[in-house]
Amino acid sequence: MAPPCRVLPLAVALTLGFAAGLDAPGEAEELAAGMAAELRAAGLPGDLPELEPECRRLLTAFAEGSAMLSGCLARRARPVRLCQACGGLYRGLLVQYGDIARAVGNSSESHNCAKSILTSDRLQVVVTLSAFFNETWEAANCANCIKNNSEELSNSTREFMDLFNKSLTCFEHNLQGQAIDLSPNNYTEVCKNCNGTYKNLNDLYNKLQRLNRHGEESGHSAHLCIDVEDAMNITRKLWSRTFNCSVPCSDTVPVIAVSSFILFLPVVFYLSSFLHSKQKKRILILPKRIQSNASLVNIQEKYS
Repeated sequence: MAPPCRVLPLAVALTLGFAAGLDAPGEAEELAAGMAAELRAAGLPGDLPELEPECRRLLTAFAEGSAMLSGCLARRARPVRLCQACGGLYRGLLVQYGDIARAVGNSSESHNCAKSILTSDRLQVVVTLSAFFNETWEAANCANCIKNNSEELSNSTREFMDLFNKSLTCFEHNLQGQAIDLSPNNYTEVCKNCNGTYKNLNDLYNKLQRLNRHGEESGHSAHLCIDVEDAMNITRKLWSRTFNCSVPCSDTVPVIAVSSFILFLPVVFYLSSFLHSKQKKRILILPKRIQSNASLVNIQEKYS
């Protein structure tokens, strides 16, 4: 059993050790021993409050899980693959935190592990770390990438990532053997040969957005998960900015037709108004002409 003054250094050392690449528990123990020696050298008492063995085990497990999840999130930050790569670590950390919140020491004089670990100080490091991971996971909308009540990626997400990989493969295949600093005019083959794959990917993304608004598959009516959004953003930037390709929009014809109709309405209005006023003028003048002709006939009859 570790001495009392090594409990806090051990927890800190495990977290820092995993973050620094110290995978072996022995290395973390050595780091904790050094930190404990520094504490004693600073004049701290040797009878610091010690956690129960079970509580210490739970704290150590949470420290290890936090370090591993932090490393996964950092490594998968670009390109973003958080939901696909770190889901298991996140769910494991939830279980570890739940164990701390529910566990109680074995002896009758022991304190509740939740109280000792979670709320015994103002900083509440474990609570803060757990909240950070929860907020990050929710902000990434990873729940929209998995099936309901499941740890597996949804079928639509798998289909999208397969099309995304095919699109990148198509881009790479059509760029092989060409110079890196190509002008936009030299990307014609990419635009021509990968147009179908890119269109399928873009259509599927738009479909997922529509389905997600109604929560039909994942049960969450928020944005798509960050993995899918980032993959689509990468592909669109490559397609439009790097390769300078474009896909004709299917809504172009209806938009042009409606716009032309709206623009033509004033012409129709003024033309109809002009014709109507001209016809009305003719109707007003017509009786005068008839009266003049009748008078002329009467004069002719009078002098005949």
